Amino acid sequence: MIQAIKNIFQLGKKEILSLCRDGLLMALIVYSFTAAIIVASNASTDFADAAIAVVDEDQSQLSQRLSDAFQPPLFLPVEIIQRNDIDRTMDEGRYTFVVVFPVDLEKDVMAHMTPDIQVNVDATRMSQAFTGAGYIQQILFSEVQKFVKDNSGDSSASAANIVIRNRYNPNLYGSWFNALMQLANNIAMLAIILTGSALITEREKGTLEHLLVMPVTPFQIMASKIWSMMLVVMVAALTGLFLVVRMYLQIPLAGSYMLFALGMALYLFALTSLGIFLACMSQNMPQLGLLIILVLMPLEMLSGSSTPQESMPVWVQRVMQFAPTTHFVNITQGILFRGAGLRAMWPTFLKLFLIGAGLFTLSLGRFRKSVA
Repeated sequence: MIQAIKNIFQLGKKEILSLCRDGLLMALIVYSFTAAIIVASNASTDFADAAIAVVDEDQSQLSQRLSDAFQPPLFLPVEIIQRNDIDRTMDEGRYTFVVVFPVDLEKDVMAHMTPDIQVNVDATRMSQAFTGAGYIQQILFSEVQKFVKDNSGDSSASAANIVIRNRYNPNLYGSWFNALMQLANNIAMLAIILTGSALITEREKGTLEHLLVMPVTPFQIMASKIWSMMLVVMVAALTGLFLVVRMYLQIPLAGSYMLFALGMALYLFALTSLGIFLACMSQNMPQLGLLIILVLMPLEMLSGSSTPQESMPVWVQRVMQFAPTTHFVNITQGILFRGAGLRAMWPTFLKLFLIGAGLFTLSLGRFRKSVA
């Protein structure tokens, strides 16, 4: 037993030294937990800085108030144009939205009529068109209601006031979410790539056959690759979490780092086992790369890191309960955003451990068969 542990340790140390001599993989590790996180954080999909113009044919107090309601950071400063400039300026792509206030707008509103306000939308800008149209509708409705109330002399209080408080991310910064989810995705990518490439490289260089004639078992070979790559990815990920996410991006992290590290260890145990399995199914590095794309992309896209699983079909939600990425996304959001403790997260930890044990057993059987 002691000799087996020594063999696993020495073989794992060899894997780490081999990785350190691979400049390309080391550069990938550094990039994945530094620049990749920063780029993902800055590439926010939040609605902001939409170009808007107004055609004010009413020239009233209400129309001026509505024009002033379109404020940064949602919109760029409003530009006043004429009606005959609408088609030309939108064809040129100068504005995403052009709002037209008709003649006698204020007069009709105060007479309790329902005048039409035209909103022209450049739908080719899909990232802003749909969301921005909704914002404009809300702004116009809210400002008209306030204007009518202010000028009707009705000072009675409403029956109820709606007060919205945002938990965990009060200012709704998309960069916070994007940075942590990019960190989680990069952990998955590197865990599979490093473990799979370690096995493929030994097979291509012929050193795997040398190991098999030594007094070591397939279990020891596989375990050494798993613990060494787990250690490398965990150290790199925690370093990126502290230096990039916490210090450089100034994203507040609420929960226990030790608890998050424990969840990451279980996650890496599952994914490194998956990396061994994919490497056993591949003959060379190009085949491994294709398999990683086919496996990793669905795991990340359906894990809830980009789209809530509640919005997916029920059968997809059930299938993804067997994916380690789903549970690690829950761990990341639960611990680092909401400050959840072990009492709340232990069921997720248990599921992740069982998935990892299943993948390890499956990969060990496949590895033994491939080297037989």
